[in-house]
Amino acid sequence: MINIAVCGSNGKMGQEVIKAVNSAEDMTLVAKIDIKDGEFATIKDAKDSVKIDILIDFTQPKSIYENALYCLNNGISIVIGTTGLSDEQIDELKKLSEAQKLGCFIAPNFSTGAVLMMKFAKMASKYFNNAEIIELHHNQKKDAPSGTAVKTALMMSEENSDFTAGNCAEVETIEGARGAESYNNIHIHSVRLPGYIASQEVIFGSGGQILTIRHDSMNRECYMDGVLRAVRYVNENKNFVYGLDNIL
Repeated sequence: MINIAVCGSNGKMGQEVIKAVNSAEDMTLVAKIDIKDGEFATIKDAKDSVKIDILIDFTQPKSIYENALYCLNNGISIVIGTTGLSDEQIDELKKLSEAQKLGCFIAPNFSTGAVLMMKFAKMASKYFNNAEIIELHHNQKKDAPSGTAVKTALMMSEENSDFTAGNCAEVETIEGARGAESYNNIHIHSVRLPGYIASQEVIFGSGGQILTIRHDSMNRECYMDGVLRAVRYVNENKNFVYGLDNIL
C-alpha cells in the first residue's frame, strides 16, 4: 500500500483528492494536513506521527515551494497540483528531486482532457504563426495566468518561434489590454468570474481561417484520474516530471 498525505485537505480540491485516495485499492490515507482545522497543521507534524510515502499538495502558490523543499529534503515524494511556481523554482525542485532520488511530479492540470487540449495545441503550432490563449477560472483562483496556460504556451513555443507574425505595431491605450506576453510572443488573457471551474481556449489564426481548441472542466472529479496516475508513477519511478502529458 502507498501511504498518502494530503496537504490542503480542507480545500475543495483536497476534499476531492481524499475521496479518490480512499477509493483506491492500492493507497492508504495516513494524514490530512491543513493549517485550518486539519488533522495535522504542518507537514512536519504529520511526518513526526505517521509514515508518509507520497504527499499530494493542493494548497496555495505562496506555500507550495517551501512544502516541496521540505518533502524532498525529508524523504517524502510529492505530487503537486498547486500552480504558481516560477521557472526558477521548478528548476530547483528538479535538481533536488534528482539529487535526493525522490519523485517530484508537477502538473499544471491533472485533467486528461486538458492535457489532450495542450497536445493538440502543440500539434497545431506547426502550421499556424499566430495564436493567443484565453483561460477562464473561478474568482477564487489567486494566480494568473493559470499554470495550464503557461504550460500550453511553453509546449506551443517548442514548435514555433513567433506567434505574432505579420502583426502591426501595437499601442495599448489601456495597459494590459493585449494580455500577458509569454513564450515566443503568445498572448495570454486571464478571466476570473464566479460560475467557472476551469476553461481554456487556444485560438489560432491565419488567412481566411480560425482554429479554436477548447477544454472545459465541469467539476473537480475530472482531475482525480490524473492525480492517481501521478501517484502511482511517482511510487514506481523516483524522478522528476513536469506535466501529465509525459506519462499518458
